[in-house]
This record gives sequence, structure tokens and C-alpha cells, in this order.
Amino acid sequence: MKRIGTDIESALKAWLSGVERVVIVGVGNPLRMDDHAGVEVVKALKKKLKNSRVRLFECESVPEDFIEPITDFKPTHILLVDAALLGEKPGFLKLMNPKEIEMIPISTHTLPLSILSEYLVEETGAKVALLAIQPKETGFGEGLTEELSEAVERTASMLAGVLENLLTELKRTARG
Repeated sequence: MKRIGTDIESALKAWLSGVERVVIVGVGNPLRMDDHAGVEVVKALKKKLKNSRVRLFECESVPEDFIEPITDFKPTHILLVDAALLGEKPGFLKLMNPKEIEMIPISTHTLPLSILSEYLVEETGAKVALLAIQPKETGFGEGLTEELSEAVERTASMLAGVLENLLTELKRTARG
């Protein structure tokens, strides 16, 4: 029943090549159950990952309110994490480029992520991607379903591992 395999991990490693500073933006509405998964991934990452080259933002449904601190950090990579209707099993992950983000049918955000992505690319020159998580339930209510709680924990662990490895390698190459 594992939904996160080496494919998504490999995709993240490839996308993060050349990383120097990364911003991870958790997006989602806390009153729409699994829609809040992106924010929960960032909360879990805060417990697992302590690195000055990583900034984590819990943006909820207003990521545009965080543009200034994101751009001030001068990231080389910006990863948006959000629930998205992908037509897959709950907890399925897909790494999407900014052009693919336009294809997401529904958004609970004031500013569509496709427009935010384009703006962040223009302002920072960073590589921007969306790590989309298939929700199970997005009706009104609080808390994640069991499937998404498990997916959030696995996603945060995988992201922390990938980033620690890449940033440790970066530190090692800078020294030697």
C-alpha cells in the first residue's frame, strides 16, 4: 500500500540538482480536511530538518502573503507542497513543473499556484515545482484522513532525507 516509491524520490533528487538554498511552501486550507496536507508536510519537516539553507513556510491558503520572505532568502529552488486532485489513490505524490500546475482543476487559494509559480520564477530565477498530494477528503472539517496522515509523515521523512543528503554533499564539496 506504499504510495511513495523511488520514482518520486528520484524525481526530487533530479529536480534539486544544483540546490544551494531551498524554500518549501506548505499550502492548504485547514478547514478542508486533506486539503491541508501541504502545510502538515511543512510542520513535520520543521521537526525533522534543521538547515540554514532551507526555509519552511506554512502558508495555508494565502501563499502570496509570503512572497517577500521567500524572495528575500534568494532560493535556487522553491517547492510548493499542496493537495491536488490527480485522479489517483489518496496519498499519491506527483512532482509537477509550473506548466503542469495550470492543469489542476480546482484550487482553494486566492491566487492560483500557476500564477504564483510564474511570479516566483521571474522574481528569484529559482527552479519552481509543485509536489502534489492526492487527497481523500476535501469537504469541510478539520484534520487529515488516516491515509493522508500516513502520506504526510512519509513525504516529510523522504524530503528531509533527500535534502540532508544533497546539502551535506554541497557542504562537503564547498570545503574540499
